[in-house]
Amino acid sequence: MDTPTRWREQLFIIVFKTDTAAGRRFDSILLLVILASLVTVILDSIDAIHRDYAGLLAGIEWGFTAIFLIEYVVRLYCSPRPLRYAVSFYGLVDLLAILPGIMALYYSDAQYLLIIRIIRMLRIFRVLKLSPYLKQANYLLAALEGSRQKIIVFLLSVSTLVTVFGTLMYVVEGPAHGFTSIPTSIYWAVVTLTTVGFGDIVPRTPLGQVLSTLVMITGYSIIAVPTGIFTAELANAMRGEKLQHRCPVCQKDNHEQDAAFCSRCGNALFKKNE
Repeated sequence: MDTPTRWREQLFIIVFKTDTAAGRRFDSILLLVILASLVTVILDSIDAIHRDYAGLLAGIEWGFTAIFLIEYVVRLYCSPRPLRYAVSFYGLVDLLAILPGIMALYYSDAQYLLIIRIIRMLRIFRVLKLSPYLKQANYLLAALEGSRQKIIVFLLSVSTLVTVFGTLMYVVEGPAHGFTSIPTSIYWAVVTLTTVGFGDIVPRTPLGQVLSTLVMITGYSIIAVPTGIFTAELANAMRGEKLQHRCPVCQKDNHEQDAAFCSRCGNALFKKNE
């Protein structure tokens, strides 16, 4: 094996293999650099710091951009399939971490797009070997899927409510008290129903205040509905993993793990020799 090929394989192990000591060390250092880059962007957004240290922060950011560019080139060089890496999720994220720094040469506001580098922190799942725990997200996905129709019905109901309340408030208060249009009144109804209460538009008439009180009470009554729906579906999803066994007679499945008889027909779930 020639020297360039050996170097390429060693770089591949360091850059892509997180199950090696060198790979973990490389990704840990990379995460620290990403964090330092994000801190630089955040500090540069503060006017007092930007006025005094704009040049220094710009130089530091250019240094980070150069590091990420070198890293991207190295990944392309040592990858067995460079094109496949370039169009992969992490490859595109690595590219996006570089482009804002280059764009900042022509558009000064583009430097704040550098915050996109926080997406690269997803590598921490590989470094810390948290990927096995990601399967727990299947519970959330199953709960979201199971509650989708209920949530849609809930949102349609809430949309109807805020439209009715907003229209009523427009009729009661009118433009003289800030309710200049039905969309504006619907905005007020949404803000009030969700208990946010910005206070930019408030009812002035007694009837409007009564209606506002009704909207507030309704908001407290329904705000827990989606949480309850999702929690119930999440509990069902988690319980479903513990349910197994199919009845050989009636074919009912989803029995408790330690169940010996079918809950529908009462037949034994297992043969005597099992």
